Amino acid sequence: MTTDGPRTRLPAAVDPTVLLTAADLRRSLELDVREGLTAPPRWLPPKYFYDDRGSRLFDRITRLPEYYPTRTEHSILVASAAEIARLSGAEVLLELGSGSSEKTRILLDALAAGSLTGYVPVDVSAGALREAIAGLAHDYPDLPVYGVVADFDLHLHRLPAPGRRLVALLGGTLGNYPPAQRGVFLQRLAASMHVGETLLLGLDLVKDPARLVAAYDDADGVTAEFNRNVLSVLNRELGADFDPLRFAHVALWDVEREWIEMRLRADSPMTVRVPALGLDLSLGAGEEIRTEISAKFRPEVAEGELEDAGLHPEGWWTDPAGDFALVLARR
Repeated sequence: MTTDGPRTRLPAAVDPTVLLTAADLRRSLELDVREGLTAPPRWLPPKYFYDDRGSRLFDRITRLPEYYPTRTEHSILVASAAEIARLSGAEVLLELGSGSSEKTRILLDALAAGSLTGYVPVDVSAGALREAIAGLAHDYPDLPVYGVVADFDLHLHRLPAPGRRLVALLGGTLGNYPPAQRGVFLQRLAASMHVGETLLLGLDLVKDPARLVAAYDDADGVTAEFNRNVLSVLNRELGADFDPLRFAHVALWDVEREWIEMRLRADSPMTVRVPALGLDLSLGAGEEIRTEISAKFRPEVAEGELEDAGLHPEGWWTDPAGDFALVLARR
């Protein structure tokens, strides 16, 4: 379904609109953990990495020498934001998974040279949104900023459309979806957009597997700590009794699927209780829980997936080494 209804005026707001409540998050956590930990093989969704401690650890990861995606995407934005803004013709920037909105400022500055009338940051964390909105209010006092607490897997059709939007999904987030789910997500995203609106998508590109694995298994062990932190989240939220130190961090390259997998590997046989779900889990020595996939893209494959979803690529930007790309696609 194409969203062709009346557009709403964007209000300036300090407190974000809440489409995703704490109760919603709890239900999702319980459903995901029950399904994932009882599946063969076991898995957990990567979104549960990002509690306060996990977010701080990920911020450290983005500054590690091995982890190229964040700084490379930043450099592409610095070099190309003005062209991206001009081609998009957008009046409003809507960012999915906005977090701290740091990279967003590059786009906001570029769009401000045209007809920018507002910014809509969307994130699952109300705290992160409030902090980002406060900073943006200081730096852009005349820009209406309307935060929305939402899960963009569930609420795309309910996000504001106060003007012609540039929808940004940066950081390689699309790669966390397996191909079939990725296709469904892109179709839903396209259906939520007005004809003529644009999507700016960050894509990590296929490259030397040794560099890819190093980016997810750094020498300082920060990514390992980040990976194990998801077990601490389950202990805190569901009363589980995982011992994170009994799990080894594993990062590997799947040659056929062209994605990185992160896993947690049990060092010995163990039984783990998850009281909130009434689960007792028996794990064997060496048994693994997959915690993330991160697909890497080839341009022709990404273009095909976008076209299949009804999004026509109009511009590609990459760094000199061809490590990362931004693509602009129009509904």
